[in-house]
Amino acid sequence: MATRPLTTIGFDADDTLWQNEQYYRLTEEHFTRLLADFAEGPKISERLLEAEKRNLRHYGFGIKGFTLSMVETAIEITEGKVPASVIAKILDTGRDLLSHPVETMPHVRDTLEALAGKYLLVMITKGDLFDQERKLAQSGLGDFFDAVEIVSDKTAVTYRRIFARVGDGPERAMMVGNSLKSDIVPAIAAGSYGVFVPHELTWVLEHVDEPTEAPRFRKIGHLGELRDLIDRLA
Repeated sequence: MATRPLTTIGFDADDTLWQNEQYYRLTEEHFTRLLADFAEGPKISERLLEAEKRNLRHYGFGIKGFTLSMVETAIEITEGKVPASVIAKILDTGRDLLSHPVETMPHVRDTLEALAGKYLLVMITKGDLFDQERKLAQSGLGDFFDAVEIVSDKTAVTYRRIFARVGDGPERAMMVGNSLKSDIVPAIAAGSYGVFVPHELTWVLEHVDEPTEAPRFRKIGHLGELRDLIDRLA
């Protein structure tokens, strides 16, 4: 009997299963308005991105680290003169991010319904533990997944470990996501298929070149095309 080439499918969460980056963009716009008396919007955004880069190794990915980076940027931009009322408003915007509604992406439910039971499905996401658990619960998608992995970062080691424990190893697994840097390139390095589903608002720190020469790289326009791709591989 022939061995199935694919038994396990991993899905990124933010901006793959549900909208996420759009809420960060709206929050950043509000943040720049709060500091409009001290600097121009593009300069504030530039300094915020610098703070986020510095703080990833301290706070990791997610809303809490983003909020702390906004506070740090406000202090730097104002040379320590930021009013307490502005800090309070920044903290409020961070809390608002933790309660935004969950809007699933097109074709997600139909795709998961079609694949569940035929393949082992695992959600693999970065971010704040409580926030990702909240979004998964509110999305109503949790029952489709055989496992949920909320990780501090996504590397080839991460994918090897997860796909070895949940499935039959990375060689018989596929990772689906909108981030080339986090979802696709390291999954391919681990030996898995990497299926890139572009999102127009993917965070700039997740941008890298498409690994078009990699034999296991695939790209689709939306999740509704995933089943046909899997059928072709099978």
